[in-house]
Amino acid sequence: MHRKEEAAGYERILDMDVKLGQVTIRNPKASLGELAKTFTFDAVYDASSKQADLYDETVRPLVDSVLQGFNGTMFAYGQTGTGKTYTMQGAWADSEKRGVIPNSFEHIFTHISRSQNQQYLVRASYLEIYQEEIRDLLAKDQSKKMELKENPETGVYIKDLSSFVTKNVKEIEHVMNLGNQNRSVGSTNMNEYSSRSHAIFVITVECSEIGPDGEDHIRVGKLNLVDLAGSERQSKMGIQGERPKEASKINLSLSALGNVISALVDGKSTHIPYRDSKLTRLLQDSLGGNAKTIMVATLGPASHSYDESLSTLRFANRAKNIKNKPRVNEDPKDTLLREFQEEIIRLKAQLEKRGMLSKKRRRNSRRKKTLDWEGTPEAEELEDNEDGGLEKNMKNYLKEQKERLEEEKAAIQDDHSLVNEDKQKLLEEKEKMIEELRKEQEATELLATKYKALFRWA
Repeated sequence: MHRKEEAAGYERILDMDVKLGQVTIRNPKASLGELAKTFTFDAVYDASSKQADLYDETVRPLVDSVLQGFNGTMFAYGQTGTGKTYTMQGAWADSEKRGVIPNSFEHIFTHISRSQNQQYLVRASYLEIYQEEIRDLLAKDQSKKMELKENPETGVYIKDLSSFVTKNVKEIEHVMNLGNQNRSVGSTNMNEYSSRSHAIFVITVECSEIGPDGEDHIRVGKLNLVDLAGSERQSKMGIQGERPKEASKINLSLSALGNVISALVDGKSTHIPYRDSKLTRLLQDSLGGNAKTIMVATLGPASHSYDESLSTLRFANRAKNIKNKPRVNEDPKDTLLREFQEEIIRLKAQLEKRGMLSKKRRRNSRRKKTLDWEGTPEAEELEDNEDGGLEKNMKNYLKEQKERLEEEKAAIQDDHSLVNEDKQKLLEEKEKMIEELRKEQEATELLATKYKALFRWA
């Protein structure tokens, strides 16, 4: 319990048995002889548990599955002020208090740094559902309303949602911080910084490796990290202005989530009401579909939170009975990593073509040199360059040609036997050749830079 609850004299109504995975809740207004209610879950964490306990025991296997190509979702559900955002994000600056999201960043990039014979591409997106409207938290235009679409192969997606390629923990944290600045939060009696929206941080991990058949195999895992807005009773919130409207929308979407969960575990329902809210549509794969899903239910231990805590326990008890059908997403057609690999092959072929042309030109140039020139240091250096990289060969060739043209240009200017008109014409030709050479050099540098960047990302 927090200080306000202790100061108000509220009693503790929750008992947590970490070993048995049980939560017991006692009604503070119960009559004598009324038994407390007990719920059993896959894991239970009490006030003495650490953030690392939750991550290592419960979340780490989920993130490992995403790295193997499964879809994974983790969402936090519970009353406002019970620690959902702390569970998901925690205190970033304190390693012991860091939440699920920063720990998953560290986990993913540590795994990638240790992997061998595999190429990875990690992308991040961040969105929120505020008053039943989807907002891209990473977009420049925050007023733009995003549309939900459905693809028969990949499922539900958001049209034109921003996606950033990230190469390390620092970059993906930067993406998250940018999004957090745009999140909708507000003050209520229950929580000074209450989340007024459902926020979803999406990490897409694409992996390519050579299979036993010698072919490239790509698998794609998607991790949805969902921080739900708090369930709440408006009478307790002390809210006014926009807050009642926000609370109403929040409760409607959470109610729709509850209805979907009830229909999934019912066994008799022929229709699952995913379309009743944007939240349930987006989480469709995570609830009864192609994903491994974890739900963390956060509880208020004080007597004044009895109704909300009991409701949360019942909600979680239903959710644990959902059966998903996760499968590895292998060789999807539309992967960014595949596009990068194809672009690398194309750029490499262009560089090789340019390299072959430069070698041919050098051979022709050497045939025109006198025999006295052979065996000089310059000739030996040119021969050595043929064995170097394509980019180095091209640079040396272009430099050599430019120097030769400049020498010829100077010789023309010093030749007093030429009439002015002929001299001017020859100089213009040399200037034109130098300009073409400059353009060719710029094109080669651009091509090499693009090739290096793509290879680094992939």
